[in-house]
Amino acid sequence: MTMLFAILFYLAFVVMVVGLAYKIYDYARTPAPLSIPTTPAPTTTPGVAFRMAREVVLFESLFKGNLWTWLFGWMFHVGLLLVLIRHLRYFLDPIPAWLVLVQPFGKYAAFLMVAGLGGLWLRRFFVERIRYISTPSDHLWLALLIGVGVSGAAMTFVTHVDVVAVKVFFLGLMAFEIYPLPTHPALLIHLFLVALLMLLFPFSKLLHAPGVFFSPTRNQADRPRESRHLAAWAAQIEKN
Repeated sequence: MTMLFAILFYLAFVVMVVGLAYKIYDYARTPAPLSIPTTPAPTTTPGVAFRMAREVVLFESLFKGNLWTWLFGWMFHVGLLLVLIRHLRYFLDPIPAWLVLVQPFGKYAAFLMVAGLGGLWLRRFFVERIRYISTPSDHLWLALLIGVGVSGAAMTFVTHVDVVAVKVFFLGLMAFEIYPLPTHPALLIHLFLVALLMLLFPFSKLLHAPGVFFSPTRNQADRPRESRHLAAWAAQIEKN
């Protein structure tokens, strides 16, 4: 079982990193033939950076669109961020002081994460226009993320796992050494779901995480009169 999960996580890590790098490269080389910032839009580069920061941190456009969706989405993402930060303790030795301070917040953030996901899932059943456009993959992704959150919280609040042995296992993987992994059912379920998430991430709708930075409606300044917008391929044609 230890060898199986070691191979699984090596594979999942390579697929996620390579797949994500390729997607980001693909986004970066895709031309934006038109100047299409969503107005009102900033007219300067610092203004665009500030707008992008508001979008990434506060989900500004979602807040303007639907308050319930914004609330559940923000709950999920903040909870996920705290949970991920808390999990850094499994990959760092010694653990820095700031990470020790984050642990209590990350411990209960799993509830925030699952509650946000639950709200986002319920809207796909009870909001007619959302139900109409929902596909099976939308439901499966939400089920997978909830499974990750619930199985992780279960190991903290229901049945405990030898976290020291788990840390030794992952520190060993980082050094290309294999140490025994506890065969606790909740742990194995949690790790399998996490590995599955990593494997599928580069091929999913979750790519909106890096994709938002390449959205021309957000990363362009609104100054068509000051400078003419030309995609690289269009500029080359005009030059020739």
